Amino acid sequence: MDKMEHGEEKSRVRNSGFQIKLPLFISIALVVGVLLGATTFSPSTSNPQGTAKSYLKFRDVLSYIDRDYVDTVDVEALTDYAITKMLEKLDPHTAYIPAEELAMARSYLEGDFEGIGVEFNIFKDTIYVITPLSGGPSEAAGIQAGDKIIKVNGENVAGTGINNEGVFKRLRGPKGTKVSITVQREAVKKPLSFTIERSKIPTHSVDVSYMVDDRTGYIKVSRFSATTYEEFMEALSKLKSKGIKQLMLDLRGNPGGYMDHAIRMADEFIDGDKMIVYTDGKGTRYDSKTFAQKQGAFEKGSLVVLLDEGSASASEIVAGALQDNDRALIVGRRSFGKGLVQMPIPLNDGSELRLTISRYYTPSGRSIQKPYGEGMENYEMDILNRFENGEYFHPDSSLFVDSLKYTTLGGRAVYGGGGIMPDVFVPRDTTELSQYLSQLYNKNVIREYSLEYYQKHRKELEKMPFEKFNKNFTVTDRMLQEVVQTASASGVEYNEAEFKRSKSLLRNNLKAFIARSVYGNDGFFPVLHQSDEEFQQALKHFSRAQQMAAGSM
Repeated sequence: MDKMEHGEEKSRVRNSGFQIKLPLFISIALVVGVLLGATTFSPSTSNPQGTAKSYLKFRDVLSYIDRDYVDTVDVEALTDYAITKMLEKLDPHTAYIPAEELAMARSYLEGDFEGIGVEFNIFKDTIYVITPLSGGPSEAAGIQAGDKIIKVNGENVAGTGINNEGVFKRLRGPKGTKVSITVQREAVKKPLSFTIERSKIPTHSVDVSYMVDDRTGYIKVSRFSATTYEEFMEALSKLKSKGIKQLMLDLRGNPGGYMDHAIRMADEFIDGDKMIVYTDGKGTRYDSKTFAQKQGAFEKGSLVVLLDEGSASASEIVAGALQDNDRALIVGRRSFGKGLVQMPIPLNDGSELRLTISRYYTPSGRSIQKPYGEGMENYEMDILNRFENGEYFHPDSSLFVDSLKYTTLGGRAVYGGGGIMPDVFVPRDTTELSQYLSQLYNKNVIREYSLEYYQKHRKELEKMPFEKFNKNFTVTDRMLQEVVQTASASGVEYNEAEFKRSKSLLRNNLKAFIARSVYGNDGFFPVLHQSDEEFQQALKHFSRAQQMAAGSM
């Protein structure tokens, strides 16, 4: 979830197309002095004549189109299209990022951004403030959860079909600049106007950390951004001060990010100088081997890592290193399988080429990258294909063959084939899912009702400690009926059988989203995990993780 300035809460579909295609940055990429598209052309050293000939051919075609084609054309757009189509012939993760899209692509991994500091969602074509970010300019100005943003700098933004990108464009901006917004607030008749000075807003990649019980800690890492390692260490230190003996590291839905943060995190768990990851490219220029280097903060306690089909790249580096060194028990489902290393290369017009230069391998020799030889469309449909082939509900037996078999440091068998295969498979729990519940999410009914409930009961809820809320707060049958009524008003047709099937899960989700309005993620996730089958199964396997930590498996 991009939490920079919006509140698209995680649903059970955890990975988006953007996340899966998110290129992985590596430290060497920042210092490689390769420049393509410059005014002087440098042919390849491996095939200089062929490269130069192809370059001249493309230049001639473009020149003829620009000069002689019957209609006026946008030559720059044609060039971008040609580059994009050319790169599709290489691999799924080599990519061209136009200059105008580069800031958005990079912002996902940056540790902060500049804007007004609100988390928002779009309900019924209207921007609702989920919460003003703590310490941000919106909080200081008096923006409140539930406010409807109806105008930005005098421009009407309510009922105009605005999307997340449109909100970003209007609310983000350089530190020190000002933006005027008009909001409609519940129980206030007239719209309220605010002039807010934009500021630098910190973002977080560690969504939550908390003690599940008096010995078990939990940390959820949503991506590997510029601040992930520091956030992780702060969270781990907090849990250690509370007496943590065993840890659950949740990397589900984590699409990756900066490789060095993944390596530093893995190093905190792995002792000695054991290998963490290695890369292999054309020749030896981009080959590397990375080993543990320091005394880690959690090298002895039991460790369970949650993984699923949305976990990619840097997540898989961490999981693969911990599994191959027999340091952690991996629980969940096979990860995505993104093991190609991209080097970002700036081009002369401000755009960027992200070129695959090598592959990642786990310490045992497994390539993390899944096959992509059957074409881009098949590759992009892989997650859906896994569902249709039943892999969400039982392991893919075709991957358990001798040709894909590898051995961990302690002699355990692990399997390649793309992605990290879990030690404990947990099928996706669909027993309480239904089309009706999906419609409640698609129409934002659950989040809208939760926000309205919070607004009406704000004073009493904010006086209640989370422990009391978690133990005593109950979503009543009356509240469920109010949700049904809200859904009907939003065009969701009631289905009694599906409602009954999803009733228990709906209660949990409503309670979780109400808790989120009151306590943030510190309330949201502990409630949500009560109905999270993968989380509950992981708790049951700490005895195996303890055996592994003791070296007795």
